[in-house]
Amino acid sequence: MAEAPVARQAPNEGADRVSMSTILFSIRHLIGALLFASLAVSARAEHVKPYKDALFRYSKLLQEADGGDFRVVDYQELRDINERDQIPERRVKRAYVSLGVKSVQVNETLGFGERGLDVTRVGPDRGAAFTVIFIHGRGGDRRLGANDFAFGGNFNRLKNLAVVNGGTYYAPSVRSFDAAGVADISALIRFAAERSGGRPVILSCASMGSFICWGIARQEAAVSALGGMMIMGGPADPDFRKSAAYGARLLPILFSHGSRDSVYPAESQVALYRSLRSKAYPARFVLFETGSHGTPIRMTDWREALNWILDR
Repeated sequence: MAEAPVARQAPNEGADRVSMSTILFSIRHLIGALLFASLAVSARAEHVKPYKDALFRYSKLLQEADGGDFRVVDYQELRDINERDQIPERRVKRAYVSLGVKSVQVNETLGFGERGLDVTRVGPDRGAAFTVIFIHGRGGDRRLGANDFAFGGNFNRLKNLAVVNGGTYYAPSVRSFDAAGVADISALIRFAAERSGGRPVILSCASMGSFICWGIARQEAAVSALGGMMIMGGPADPDFRKSAAYGARLLPILFSHGSRDSVYPAESQVALYRSLRSKAYPARFVLFETGSHGTPIRMTDWREALNWILDR
């Protein structure tokens, strides 16, 4: 009887099929992993979604270092004040503001102990996705941080960024830049953290108001409730490395400063930033080339700053 034909497999043919199948699976797995990673990075970058970014983003980077954490930004008074404002330094052009946010803005006095604290609040008083607190400098009060048309409309953008993204913004009136003032703001931080269910609180301090930030950094209870700090055109703290915030290494700090600040020289703040970076402390610095003392309040990109802090 003739033998039935037997299918013969070429040497290594099965192995080649297995090898090719494994390669294709690996490629698909790699593509999927890269796509997932890309989506994760995109999600992290979108804690605070865009709002008038084309008008407020930095126009040009002149220098970048430390993986993008130290940047020198082009600033020009003619362009960034005179062309942006309807009345220079007093009233920004209407395109830069959206006043509908005033419908969720209230002035109130919060009772902390025997001292009440006057604040302007924009957004809900409970359940905020994040909270931003702005501390003014000498001679200011809550009206400065609530002004829609001054400072190039930058506070109006901050209000809208908070509300559009489910956050809350507080602009308190600080009565003094000493221990009593620090105690008031410490109480506000803990109040905001409790009302939001423990979600991030970002404390931003401008000019002399930075003494409040540096004081808060020494209070463990306040630091534990904070998600980050911003120092805008303020003095450096030579003893920051002795603070509770530095010890915890959990409080990212973003500095913004004008290179020609005649009140608090930028060099001192840059030195502090470099000291922190040398110890792997989370810090970022934005230097406005030719900018003056008030430039960071006008020009700091709030969305970029908040996203960097919230992503730490």
